Amino acid sequence: MKQSMMILCLFLSLMVQQYHHRGAAAQRQSCVAESFSSNGLYSSCNSLPYLGASLHWTYHPSNATADIAFRAPQTADGWVAWAINPNASGMLGAQSFLAFPASNGAITLFTTAFSTYALQPSDVKDENLTFAVYDKRAEYGGGYYTIYATLALPANSTRVNTVWQASKQMQDGVPYGHPSGDNELSKTSLDLLSGEVVSAGGNSRLRRKNIHGVLNAISWGILMPIGAMIARYVKVFESADPAWFYLHVVCQFSAYVIGVAGWGLGLKLGSESVGITYHKHRDIAVALFSLATVQVFALLMRPNKEHKYRVYWNVYHHFMGYCIMTLGVVNIFKGFDILAPAKKWKHAYAGSIVTLAGIALVLELFTWGVVLKRRWRSSEKPHHGANHGANGYVFSQHQAL
Repeated sequence: MKQSMMILCLFLSLMVQQYHHRGAAAQRQSCVAESFSSNGLYSSCNSLPYLGASLHWTYHPSNATADIAFRAPQTADGWVAWAINPNASGMLGAQSFLAFPASNGAITLFTTAFSTYALQPSDVKDENLTFAVYDKRAEYGGGYYTIYATLALPANSTRVNTVWQASKQMQDGVPYGHPSGDNELSKTSLDLLSGEVVSAGGNSRLRRKNIHGVLNAISWGILMPIGAMIARYVKVFESADPAWFYLHVVCQFSAYVIGVAGWGLGLKLGSESVGITYHKHRDIAVALFSLATVQVFALLMRPNKEHKYRVYWNVYHHFMGYCIMTLGVVNIFKGFDILAPAKKWKHAYAGSIVTLAGIALVLELFTWGVVLKRRWRSSEKPHHGANHGANGYVFSQHQAL
């Protein structure tokens, strides 16, 4: 049995290695057919995993330099960038080549070092990098930007942390800003000798962003409205009392706990993104958390049904609840705009909200029918009593008149 398990593990290991090699070969094969206007030839290439980009290069071991050709699809009014980060895997510290259209329509190529997340348009300028650049140029054609460069590899190392971008966001005539999603994943470590990807970065942060979005969508955007619907519609049925109250409390408290977890993760992500602040999303989140916390603790001060101030507490509780739900839904859609996931997720959430609204409308009409019917029956009971045993009362009223 032990030997069989060892053979199985060895077989699976070989399968994984074979799959890895086939994947790397497929990446190289998909970029081999690409050609360049100058008929330049490169010894290696790699189809980068995001934004449809590819990297071609020839490594010169005699002087530790490389001829580079980076290509990415983009419209003529957009821009692309390719960079080497000598010390990390992301944008901070990246030594970048930015290709974009100038005001006269000519393609401009800047070399810019990104030393801060709080980058301003005035910081995007043509400057020296931390390694030597012997030649650089860029061109646009056929829906693709291509950046050409000959450079000295940092620390004479063939393993490079590379970052790339493609965006249409410009400010003051220079590239400035890019979407989330794949744009935040567009980084990897590449071995220029073997041509294979060493490791890919950015997945952990994006995963945490996705978790942040899912937690908040479930809590503020799904559970909170469902809890409110339980309180408004289920309690109409006398047989559901007091079960509706406990369901309402469990649903809302669960939403609050999950929402606080998502809010805390958002604070953590914000602290790790120095210089990047989504002000409206953050401000709404702070207001939402504050109101929800007050709402939860207000349960401790809920007066008894017979208390003269209970009606005022009910008005406050309902108003606060509707404010929380409105802020929650609005901020979830702002989160979609920031995270920029596949459109199907935003459409799926929008469909969920529309479905809940439709159910609420049906229940509103139905429960109003139940309440009005109950009131009608209640008003009928005294009337029948007067007919059967209160004729004297009616007659005395008539006499008095």
